[in-house]
Amino acid sequence: MVDIISRDGTWSFDGATVRIVPGSKVHPVRQDLGELAVPLHTVAGVSFEPDRKGGRLRLRLRTGACPVLRAADGRLKDAADPYQLVVDKDRTGVAEYLVDEIRNALLIEQVPEGPVDRFLLPGPSVPVSGGGGDGTASFDGETVRLTWNWKAEESKTAGGAVTLPLSEVTGVRWMPAIGLENGFLRFDRGGASATTPKYDPYSLVLWGLSKREYTAVLVAAAVLVRMSAPAEAVDPAATAPALGPVPAPDADGHDVLLRRLRELGGLYEAGILTDEEFAAAKQAVLKRL
Repeated sequence: MVDIISRDGTWSFDGATVRIVPGSKVHPVRQDLGELAVPLHTVAGVSFEPDRKGGRLRLRLRTGACPVLRAADGRLKDAADPYQLVVDKDRTGVAEYLVDEIRNALLIEQVPEGPVDRFLLPGPSVPVSGGGGDGTASFDGETVRLTWNWKAEESKTAGGAVTLPLSEVTGVRWMPAIGLENGFLRFDRGGASATTPKYDPYSLVLWGLSKREYTAVLVAAAVLVRMSAPAEAVDPAATAPALGPVPAPDADGHDVLLRRLRELGGLYEAGILTDEEFAAAKQAVLKRL
C-alpha cells in the first residue's frame, strides 16, 4: 500500500485501486463528489509534474470511463479536477514512488490505454444538485428539477420550477463561464433548443461568479449515467467500487500471478522489456504474491 497525504487530499494505491480522498478546503466539485475508488482497469496513465513548490499528480483515465470527465469535456479547471493532487515539496519522493507503482501495475495487468464504450465509474451519487447562476438544478435519479432565483428572467420565474422526467431528456450539456462569455447547463428534449439559455426554461445560466456554479457539471454527469443504462443497472450501491480492504489473492489468484511472471519473462527474452522495466514489473508481482 502506497499513501500520499497533502493539504489537497490523500491518494493511496493497493495494487488494484487508486483511492482518492479530497481535502477539506478543495474546490466544491471535488468536495461534493467525495471519496473515489478508481479501479486499475479504468486508468490510462499517471504522471507527476514537479515545480518549485512541490508538484502535481495527474491520473489519466481511459476516455469515456468517467461520467464527470465526459460531462466536462475537457473544460474543468485543474482545481476542480478530481484526478489531480497538489503535492507538497516534502512529499515529492512519495509522489514519484506512487507513479512508479501504478505504472508497474498497469504493465503487469496489461491494461489498455484506449477508450471504452461505457462508463466504468458510477459517477456522482444521487440525489445531487448544483448550479447557482440564475437557478439550481437537482436530480434524484428519475427527475430533473430546475428552480429559479431572483436573478432569473421573468419568462422563467413566471412559469415556476420546472420538472423534467429522465425519460424526456435526450441530451445534457454543460459549459462553464469563460471570460466574459456566460456558461450554461442545458437539458435537451427531442433536439437542441433554439432559445438562448437566458430564456430557455430547461437551461441554467452560469455566470462564473462563484466556484459553486461549477457543481452543475455533477448534475450533468449523474444524468448521463442514467441515460446510458437502465435504472436497475446504475444503483450506486451495486455499481460503486467497494471501499473496504482488498482481500489477499486466493489459490487461483496466485496461479494468475505466476503466469504473469512467466509472461514477463517471455517479454524480456524477446527484447520487448528493458532490464529496468522487467525488474520493476517482476518486483511488483512478487510483492502481490
